[in-house]
Amino acid sequence: MKTATCPCTGNTLGKLLKPAVMALLSRAPLHGYVLVQRLGEMKMLRGQAPDPAGVYRLLKSLEADGYVQSAWDASDAGPKKRQFVLTAAGRKCLDCWTVTLGNYAAAITDLLATVKRLQQAGTRKGRR
Repeated sequence: MKTATCPCTGNTLGKLLKPAVMALLSRAPLHGYVLVQRLGEMKMLRGQAPDPAGVYRLLKSLEADGYVQSAWDASDAGPKKRQFVLTAAGRKCLDCWTVTLGNYAAAITDLLATVKRLQQAGTRKGRR
C-alpha cells in the first residue's frame, strides 16, 4: 500500500473545504485571496494553503448554489477584488454541516477509543 496516498495519512481532510470556506465567510465577507490564506492556517490543511484555483472554483459553485454572493470591491487601493459573503441559505447549509461534523467527530472519537482499546488488548495478549 502506498502510505502517502492512503486516507490514513489525513490527506483527504481537504475535502472539508466547503464547510471551512462557509465557516470563514460566516464571520465576515472576505476576498478570495484572504480565504486562501486563512484556509492554509487551518489544522486540517497542515499549514499548507490550498490551490487558489480550486478555492475559486468552490466559491463559484457555492455562488451557483445560492450559498454565497459576490460583488466587486473597489474600496482598497489597487485593482478591484471580488468579495464573498455567506447568504441566508449558506448559513442554513453551514448549520447542517455543523451537525454533520459533530456527528462525525463523535463517531471518530468512538472509533479511536475502540482502536486504542483493541490495540491495548492485543499488546497485553502478545506479552503472555
